[in-house]
Amino acid sequence: MCGIFGLIVAPRANLNMKRSRQTVDRLFVLSESRGKEAAGLAFLGDEKIDILKMPQPASVLIKSKEYKNLWRVAERQRDTFALIGHARLVTNGSQVFNKNNQPVIKEGLVAVHNGIVTNVEELWLKFDQLKKETGVDTEVILALINKFLAEGEKTVDVLVKVYNLIEGMASLAFFSATENKFFLSTNNGSLYYCYHQDRGILVFASEKYILKKIIKKNLGDVFDLKDIKHLESKTGLVIDLARVEGNNFSFSSPEDKIVDGNRKRRNINLVSLPEMVVATEEQVGEVPADFFSLVEERQKEIQNLRRCTKCILPETFPFIEFDEDGICNYCHNYQKIKIKGEEELKIIADKYRRSDGKADCLMTFSGGRDSSFCLHYVKNVLKLNPVAYSYDWGMITDLGRRNQARMCGRLGVEHILISADIRKKRENIRKNVLAWLKKPDLGTVPLFMAGDKQYFYYANKLKKLLKIDLIIIGTNFLEKTYFKAAFGGAKIKFKSQRPYSLSFINKMRLGLYYLKSFIINPAYFNSSLIDTFTGFLSFYFISHKYLNIYDYLPWDEKEIETVLKEKYNWEISSDTKTTWRIGDGTASFYNYIYYMVTGFTENDTFRSNQIREGNITREDALRRSREDNQIRWESIQWYCQTVGIDFEKTIRTINEIKKLY
Repeated sequence: MCGIFGLIVAPRANLNMKRSRQTVDRLFVLSESRGKEAAGLAFLGDEKIDILKMPQPASVLIKSKEYKNLWRVAERQRDTFALIGHARLVTNGSQVFNKNNQPVIKEGLVAVHNGIVTNVEELWLKFDQLKKETGVDTEVILALINKFLAEGEKTVDVLVKVYNLIEGMASLAFFSATENKFFLSTNNGSLYYCYHQDRGILVFASEKYILKKIIKKNLGDVFDLKDIKHLESKTGLVIDLARVEGNNFSFSSPEDKIVDGNRKRRNINLVSLPEMVVATEEQVGEVPADFFSLVEERQKEIQNLRRCTKCILPETFPFIEFDEDGICNYCHNYQKIKIKGEEELKIIADKYRRSDGKADCLMTFSGGRDSSFCLHYVKNVLKLNPVAYSYDWGMITDLGRRNQARMCGRLGVEHILISADIRKKRENIRKNVLAWLKKPDLGTVPLFMAGDKQYFYYANKLKKLLKIDLIIIGTNFLEKTYFKAAFGGAKIKFKSQRPYSLSFINKMRLGLYYLKSFIINPAYFNSSLIDTFTGFLSFYFISHKYLNIYDYLPWDEKEIETVLKEKYNWEISSDTKTTWRIGDGTASFYNYIYYMVTGFTENDTFRSNQIREGNITREDALRRSREDNQIRWESIQWYCQTVGIDFEKTIRTINEIKKLY
């Protein structure tokens, strides 16, 4: 999720303010990979805590006049220097309202938080005497801490009590205006730190590689790489700010051995910013009545389409042919999934399992149902120690992020999220959608999703950074859709179930198709072009040497949904019954296009593959696809609002495209 970091320096550390600023600047820049939508910091001075935050990336904040002024104040610091910072990936609470950005201030507490509290609304209702003032979930953590502190409990005991109340994922760092201590804690292990008590210096960050960079570039005379420590799941650290002396504690046996011998009251000063022109949050409007009537009319036509008598693929499917019995060529050429078996998987896991407690695998983790189940399986069944990795390109929904937090928080799994420049990614999507609307073409619909394909590149890069030998994925082979590439001229040969495995000839066909489309429609020659091209290369050409769980386990929809809902309170969407693609903000939009123009969606290919595997009957598949293909208006509106296109105008353009039936 977000990136949090901090630096505490005692006078005896002999680290001048220039080096401190260089270190903090670099911490900001390195942490920006985890969130680019807002940034902020809190500086604890002799008499006050100065806070600066803005709805801009960290790289913008550190160049601001206000940031420079804050360091001029810091140069006059006589006592211990202490600072916490935050690079934000927005979840709860829009960044356009600066009160939602971090650090969060609540009744004398100043905190930065990485993660999501998934039961935030339930907690506000349960403790209804607490006053909610922002839209950010961090506030409820601080409100609860203040409540229990007021009842006379010790801070470490209070922290553990609050962690037991919250659901989701939380790594927290905070100061108090009255207690001269610093607290660092986590329930999933997404924190690393270096601490030198003799010299009186502490530095922490959300990822190990960030501290490696800091040591090599900024603090090499203070720390060695071996000094980096992992703040493991359900543990914390307390630092006395007067002496920069600290101790660790665990949630199972909380104990604060630090005696606060220098209590002092500090004022909290929120640095004022010049008035900024920012967008306001739009509310989802009503769906025009004629949209519903048109969909109902199309559904009647779609029900009359000729379909394969074995699966449910319709006559509008690209390159489809039917034999004299009405069975399609896709059924005739389908190769059943060969499962290698759980025992073989466990043998492989044993080869990579480490005995030193360090991470032994990297788990690609979208927060969708398959990757969520695989994370559960890797941790609880294979007994491996995974690091979860996500690539956020701006189209992971809040629901998807909440499910990521649920899984990592409950399992105590470190979560590394690499965030793209979300503003730029969404602008690229907007430009490609607007270009597509000028000359709608089913073959170029995948351009809307080109921006997420770099996750393969970053997975491989992260593997090297972490020095992990094993990447695990949870690609469900039943999700092979065929038609997205086929509408672009690729002829499927059925030699591989993997979505990124096209023959070289088909890759060339696809590339030439896009080139031709770009020439016909010059609007595609926009600032998204490089991003689209690198996405294409990442998806189809770089190495994908990963261990896929579903090479070894049969995919069982009922088991997956039962485990996720019962063990993790996994959340489903309010506008559909299916659990597939609900964390992907693009799916509802592109499936609407395919449904209205061709009469089918990826749900039909998914259910057809289930038939071919013998998992469900054709009648059941028809019933389920009708449910799955219900239009997700709420999600489509979210998509249009998020990327910045007009919902009504866009849908009317799609509705006017000549249908294939």
